[in-house]
Order: sequence, then structure tokens, then C-alpha cells
Amino acid sequence: MSVKAWLFGAVVVVMMAACAFPSLEDDPAPQRASGTVTSALKDVERFWGEQFPELADGQAFQPIKGGYHPYTESDPPPPCGGQQADYSPNAFYCPDQDFIAWDAQTLIPSLEADYGPALVGVVMAHEYGHAIQARIGPDDQPTVVLEQQADCYAGAWLADVLAGRSKAFKKLSAEQLDTTVAGLLLLRDQPGTPAEADGAHGNAFDRIRALQEGVEDGAGQCAKYRANNLPVTEVPFSTRREAETGGDLPYDDAVQALAQDAQSYWQRTYPQLTGDQWQQLPVQAFEAGSPPACERPDASAGGAAFYCPDGDFAAFDTTDLGPQLHSRIGDYAVGMLLGDLFARAAQDRRGAETRDKAGQLTVDCLAGSWTNDVLTRQDQDSLRLSPGDLDEAVSALLAFGRASDGNGPTAFDRIASYRSGVLEGLPACRA
Repeated sequence: MSVKAWLFGAVVVVMMAACAFPSLEDDPAPQRASGTVTSALKDVERFWGEQFPELADGQAFQPIKGGYHPYTESDPPPPCGGQQADYSPNAFYCPDQDFIAWDAQTLIPSLEADYGPALVGVVMAHEYGHAIQARIGPDDQPTVVLEQQADCYAGAWLADVLAGRSKAFKKLSAEQLDTTVAGLLLLRDQPGTPAEADGAHGNAFDRIRALQEGVEDGAGQCAKYRANNLPVTEVPFSTRREAETGGDLPYDDAVQALAQDAQSYWQRTYPQLTGDQWQQLPVQAFEAGSPPACERPDASAGGAAFYCPDGDFAAFDTTDLGPQLHSRIGDYAVGMLLGDLFARAAQDRRGAETRDKAGQLTVDCLAGSWTNDVLTRQDQDSLRLSPGDLDEAVSALLAFGRASDGNGPTAFDRIASYRSGVLEGLPACRA
């Protein structure tokens, strides 16, 4: 799927894809966003004052010396490396002059208005991550490694916020965290950008993985990022036709191919979970508002899709849900839906729970294990992932699982569990 992307955080200035924004001249949002940025940067400095000595063999932390520079079209950022940048809605760290600059006219006000102040904080923490790299390295890695290391450092700061140690961001709710992740989907490379390309930041799947790794494992893990140990999933389009279509199959073809592939996957792998053979799972289509009868449906996507334990079938709305996922996100959003339904069936058939938090996270991992199979298979004639498909899966998970009522796992947790299945396969989901 072709998406216009905001690419924050290059070590040098990275020009952004063209985006149209409303006029903000008479909007108070820039002033509010400026206050958020200031608070965030102070808090990130506090965080690194505590964490830096551990990464730098006891060296004291030296804050940024070149200052912080909001800019607009009429008031551009300072030159970086002797070169004056043209205006673009971006944020960047300049290593030569040791400063951070950001677009205070469009980018930051828009991010805060649409996704909340926590995303602004993550953007600033990412930029400060580049300043940490300038102080302790590495300096010989591809851009995509440096960008995802900065994402990971931002996650380490976010963990500090979630632990209640921040004075700038208090009581960050599960819903706010999910909204921040939704904003990160915009801050990614165009699908099909090779990971080795100059200025590559990574797809949303990889960038969210890096952020989550920082949250889960801390800054020490981020400092270990190198090209030889970083899982990068983005690949270029393999044909001109694939690039023209964004890799998306037509809706009916996608449903048929994905359902058949999921069926085949579970025929091969279900015996590894239980020792039993997989029985064909019927998938029923229904019109919106007219689902087939089921005594206790195991629902997904707000009830517009479900696995029915008593009838042992899966069903989903093919008049609204399926076509909207396909048209608004892409064909692998439909794959995520089907992967969820087949995983629910597998979990239920082996007598395991699906409806509590742990059960839902196992379902997400199992769905990811099917994606792992598609991602790693060598048969070029079988179904395979296209650039952007993993981002489509993450987008679908956010649509299905955003936190709102405080019950069940957050989308942040669900994406992490799905990621485990994608990167490690079925063994990650055996619990």
C-alpha cells in the first residue's frame, strides 16, 4: 500500500515525503506543542543523566551543547555541517553542531493534535538517541541500524515514563500508549524501501519492534544494536507489477489465497502443538448484521468476525469489515484477520483459553507464527509477503485491539506478542 510517510530522526537532515497540511497560523496548537517539546526534552535529559554512565563506562553525561531549535518556513533551522536546510516538516539531530531542531509550524503541532503529547515525547527521545550515538557510538553502522537504535533508546525513556518516574508525562494510560503506537505507523519508510538504502529508517513493524525492545529491555540492550544482530524485515518490491499494485491482491483473490494458505499451515503445524491432526476449518462469509448462529462466539474485530467453538467454524463480515480492511489498509490486514481466526480455532481445539489476556496474547503469537512461515519460506511459487504487509498486519492489530475500557491486553502488548511469533515462529507460542 502506498503511504506518505513522516520520517523523523535522521542523523543528518532527511527530507520528507510531500504532505499537505492545514494552515496553522491562527491555531494555538503550535504554542501548546512548543511547551510539550520543552518538557519532553528536559525529561529526556533527566533520563540520560541517570542512564548514561552505565552505557559509557562511568563517564558523566554531557547534555546537548548546541541548543534546541524550533523552526518554521519563515525562520529556518541553523545550518548543519555548513549547509542550510530547506524547510520541511521534520525533526533532526545535527551531530556537527550538536543540536536538535524540529518543525514547530506543522509537524509537531500535527502530531500532538492527532496522537497526543506522548508521541511528541517519543520523537524528541528518538532525536536525543542520536545525540547519545554521537557521544558513545556506533559510528560505522547503516542508517537503518542507527535509526532503530534511536527508536529503541526512545523506548527506554518511554519505559521510564510508564514506571512513573517522569515529571513531564504522568499517568500515561494504556489508551494513550496505543495512540502513540498508532502515530508511529506514520513515521516509517515507504513500503519497498530497501533496508540498505541511504536514509532508511525501517518499516513500521521494525520501528515499533525497536521501540518495544527499549521499553522491555532498557537502554543497555539498545546500545548493542549492530547490523549483524538487528532483525530487519523490509525488502524491496521484486517486480514492477508488484510495485505498481503495492503488492496487494484483489480482495476476493486475497481472501481465497490467504484462507487456503492458513489452512495448509495449520495442517502442517497443528500436530506439533497437540500430536493430533488438523481438521479443516470452514470459513463462512456473512453480511453485516447477519452473522451465522453461534451460542458463544469467540469474537474478534468488535464482533464482526468470530470463531464458533460449538459449530467449529470461523466467520467474518464480508460486506463491510473485509472490504474495508482491504481498501483502507491492504490485503494483509485481511490476512491478519484470518490469522487471528485460525489461531483462535487452534487454541480452542487444543483446550486452551482464548478470551482472557494470556489467551489473547497466545492467539496473536500463533497468528504471527503463520506470518513467520510465509515470511521465511523459500518456495517462490507459493504465497509470500510483499513490502508493507507486516505494517498492514500491525495496522489491523491496532484496529482490532486499541485499549479503551481497560479490559484485556492493549494493542501495544498484542503487537509485541504477534512480533514474537513473526520473528521466532511456532516455538515462541507453545506456552
